[in-house]
Amino acid sequence: MNKIEHIGIAVKNLDESNKLFSSLFGEAHYKIEEVLSEGVRTSFFKSGPNKIELLEATNSDSPIAKFIEKKGEGIHHIAFAVDDIKSEIERLKTEGFIVLNEEPKRGADNKWVAFLHPKSTNGVLIELCQDIKD
Repeated sequence: MNKIEHIGIAVKNLDESNKLFSSLFGEAHYKIEEVLSEGVRTSFFKSGPNKIELLEATNSDSPIAKFIEKKGEGIHHIAFAVDDIKSEIERLKTEGFIVLNEEPKRGADNKWVAFLHPKSTNGVLIELCQDIKD
């Protein structure tokens, strides 16, 4: 794993949260994107070299809606950049981690993504991210 790619924060209302985080960081988000397969609308902010992803559910069955219902708004996941997501998935499975995605899937911000179950990572949902090269 190379670095923390971003921190994902589950929010009830993306528009209101964009205003809040714009005030916090002193600048507007740089991207809003919908990920239909995950039932979310996302917004990205930069703070120095770091990125924050706000996630709003677009339907009541989405993982974000279920997360907010269970735990409320707050940190949802920590994402790490990797060079080769498929080999990293295999390495982590060998190390005993519970991988939620056997195959990477297309995520927000032009990334391949896969997740590790929080049961195997001290209660923290971990996302692996690799840039999609066109």
